[in-house]
Amino acid sequence: MDPVRTCIGCRSRASRSSLLRVVAQNSLLVVDETATLPGRGAWIHPTIACFQEAVKRRAFGRALRVTSPLDANQLENRLTWLMDN
Repeated sequence: MDPVRTCIGCRSRASRSSLLRVVAQNSLLVVDETATLPGRGAWIHPTIACFQEAVKRRAFGRALRVTSPLDANQLENRLTWLMDN
């Protein structure tokens, strides 16, 4: 059985394999493909809707326990590319 995680965007529970793990590195949000990068991780569905909801609710900072502003442009570009392809 696959572990279950909660999406920080829509707050629904889903299997770990259907979510993306995101970590903060030098105030930049980075997708952790292998779920092995050090540090606290946040899980999100790979959709623009969940990303926008997480940004609106300021969920990345809370989930990752970071007080400084986070640059989410790289993550947003990646999700947009995933949705287009």
